Amino acid sequence: MNNVIGFKPGDILLYKTALSHRSVREGADENNERLEFLGDAVLSSIIANYLFKKYPYKGEGFLTEMRSKMVNRQKLNEIALKMGLKKITFYNKLDNALKISQIFGNTLEALIGAIFLDKGYEKTKVWVEKYIVYNHMFTDDLEALEINIKNRLYGWANKNGKSLEFAMLGETYESGRRLFNIGATIDGELIAEAKGYNKKDASQAAALKAVEKLGL
Repeated sequence: MNNVIGFKPGDILLYKTALSHRSVREGADENNERLEFLGDAVLSSIIANYLFKKYPYKGEGFLTEMRSKMVNRQKLNEIALKMGLKKITFYNKLDNALKISQIFGNTLEALIGAIFLDKGYEKTKVWVEKYIVYNHMFTDDLEALEINIKNRLYGWANKNGKSLEFAMLGETYESGRRLFNIGATIDGELIAEAKGYNKKDASQAAALKAVEKLGL
């Protein structure tokens, strides 16, 4: 384990729980699902902080899209496999479906949750940036990978005979700047909304939330 995570754990039991899939340990206090829930939030916070500092002049839509590219399930599973987590994860190896599933990305999130509980936020932040961001998340490549979320959503709507619209829900002022609130509606029903300092960023962020909500 030390070779994979790069340090000596404090609470060994905590890390064993983080590395245990429910296929081998059913109890909520024995498998890694609760730690995965915690690690997901901690990782999202660390990545948001990293992007906020790296791109001081980019809007909410760009930051939201970049974070989505960095912490999506497929990406985290790829990173977990490259880190060697599959070798130290406890799961039912007789289940062939699990061997090719994305449980190892979930295990990575659970591991982050364990590090957070064991070492605290600041040390977890340093670990995530060193072992995950700098080693595996090449932001320049991700930035160049342009994914227009709105086009994906429009494509889904057209394919399914749905009417998709982006509507201005209102605007406020924050720190002397106009903040736009844009909503994404499908067949007249509001399914997601987001704010941004320009309408493009706000609608892009609303589209991303809609895509996540619809499971696209």
